[in-house]
Amino acid sequence: QVQLVESGGGLVQPGGSLRLSCAASGSTLRYYAIGWFRQAPGKEREGVSCISASGLSAYYADSVKGRFTISRDNAKDTVYLQMASLKPEDTAVYYCAAGLRATMTSGGYHSWGQGTQVTVSS
Repeated sequence: QVQLVESGGGLVQPGGSLRLSCAASGSTLRYYAIGWFRQAPGKEREGVSCISASGLSAYYADSVKGRFTISRDNAKDTVYLQMASLKPEDTAVYYCAAGLRATMTSGGYHSWGQGTQVTVSS
C-alpha cells in the first residue's frame, strides 16, 4: 500500500478554479492508477476522475467532463485534478486513491488519502 496526501482544497466562488494535488508520503505513486472521488454531506462517495499509471488513459464522470482535467507528473510523483467552472454542487470532500488499474469504482482502490475540502460558494 501507499500513503496518499491531498492538498489544494479551499473556498472558491462559483465559476472559479482550484487545483488539487495528490502526493505519496514515504513511497511512490508512479506505479499506480490514481482515482479522484468526492463525497458531499448526506451523499454517497462518487468517482470524479481517474488516470492510469502511464498517464495514457483518463476517465471522467459526466458531471465534470469538460470542466475537470486529471494529469500526473511522475517525475514529481504527483497527480493533479484541475477544476474549472466550479459549481456549488461540486462542494464535497475530495479524496485520491491508488489502485492497480484506472476505474471509477471505489472498490478498485486499496489506498486512500484523508481528503481535502472543496467549498464552492459566493
